Amino acid sequence: MKAAVGALAAVLVGLALFEVTMQPSSSERLELAGIFVAMAVVMVLAGAVVPRLARRSSRLVTSLFVVSLASVGIALLGIVIAANRMFFSDHDLTLLLVVLGFGLVAALVFAALASTALTDDLRRMATTAHRVADGDLEARTGVDRSDEVGALASDIDAMATELARAAAVRDAEDARRREFFAAVGHDLRTPLSSMQAVVEALRDGVVEDTDRYHRSLESDLAALNGLVDDLFLLARIQGGDMSLDRIPTDLGDIADEAIEVLQPVARKKGVRLVLEPHARPIVDTEPSAVSRTVRNLLDNAIRYAPEGSTVRVVIDDVDGAVVAVCDDGPGFSDEFIERAFESFTRQDTSRTRATGGAGLGLAIAHGFVDALDGEMWAEPGPGGRVAFRLG
Repeated sequence: MKAAVGALAAVLVGLALFEVTMQPSSSERLELAGIFVAMAVVMVLAGAVVPRLARRSSRLVTSLFVVSLASVGIALLGIVIAANRMFFSDHDLTLLLVVLGFGLVAALVFAALASTALTDDLRRMATTAHRVADGDLEARTGVDRSDEVGALASDIDAMATELARAAAVRDAEDARRREFFAAVGHDLRTPLSSMQAVVEALRDGVVEDTDRYHRSLESDLAALNGLVDDLFLLARIQGGDMSLDRIPTDLGDIADEAIEVLQPVARKKGVRLVLEPHARPIVDTEPSAVSRTVRNLLDNAIRYAPEGSTVRVVIDDVDGAVVAVCDDGPGFSDEFIERAFESFTRQDTSRTRATGGAGLGLAIAHGFVDALDGEMWAEPGPGGRVAFRLG
């Protein structure tokens, strides 16, 4: 269909040009129309046959050669017919045919040479695609063109880059997942092992102070319950399954309540808690989520603050309501800050129970602040400082 439309367009354009430039007689007009129609028939036949032959070829160079040969052949046919109608002598017509033959060969050679660059680029693209499919995500085509082939090569390179990025993200997630399960296993096994030892001692009757062992069991059970509750809470936060009802909230009151709740823990550790309200901002937020966030930050600071030191809760109103918890502990390393808000991340990598905690407090606090459309950050030491901004 496309070949027929193209042939008809060529006939009409040719007749129009002939009419404008030559002003032919009726007989010349009919004769030229017959020639054009005959060539149009040849074009339609070539348009039906040549593409099929080109598609059946196993090499692109051969396909291009067939298409070039057909195109040049149609042009030569028109030239020969025109020359024959111009009353050339046999000698001149033979000379014209020789020159046209040379031109045909030269055109085909040029087409073959020109197609080599195209086939080389296509070959590089195919090789790159195979390498990427085999897992070599660093492979690139190296093709630099401005045409459709170049656009396709750019798409292949972009695909390889995106696959490499996705693979890096997947590997990082796999590593975090392994660390997560290892941390969960460790933090579950520690109290369970302690409980097993207590149960065996009670069963064997080698215990004199049973009350002390009962208190140990209660402590381990509380640790297990706390870990399980934190895991469920973190899963809800990360899954977006949190119902947050925002109401006007005084952040100073929130901080006061958090200090009051954790005062016994701080007193036992020999740490003083101080509230420094440079402002008393009131923001539309979820009070219980903010309260849990401040308590988690305070609890984390108390754990690492030296005995006799002070943990400060600073409230300010600069570019939004800011709450910061500061301690005199060892502070955070640059490496820790990069992962401070990930699950089971602890400054104490030995994961001993001396500093307590499973490494979920900061992750939960960060999840709450993120759900409240705020931001949280940690700053390097000396002295630890974790802050969040709301509003």
